[in-house]
Amino acid sequence: MKAQPAQERSVKTRPVVAVRAKSSAALTAPSNPSVSVCDDLQVLIAKRAHELYVDRGCRDGRALDDWLEAEREVLSQVPPV
Repeated sequence: MKAQPAQERSVKTRPVVAVRAKSSAALTAPSNPSVSVCDDLQVLIAKRAHELYVDRGCRDGRALDDWLEAEREVLSQVPPV
């Protein structure tokens, strides 16, 4: 029996609530010690990337560009150590 090729399918994800950090206060150490600052940054970047996606009219094909732009924006708000 011949195996059929896997078909491409789009991945459906739940929408992320768009929340933009207003200041670097949102990037301070978390109150919960089990959550790292890196996890917080990743969440902020993901939320901003989703905002960029929505701003473009939810058109697919630029996820990496959205992520990199969001990462640049969020990390520019982090105060130097």
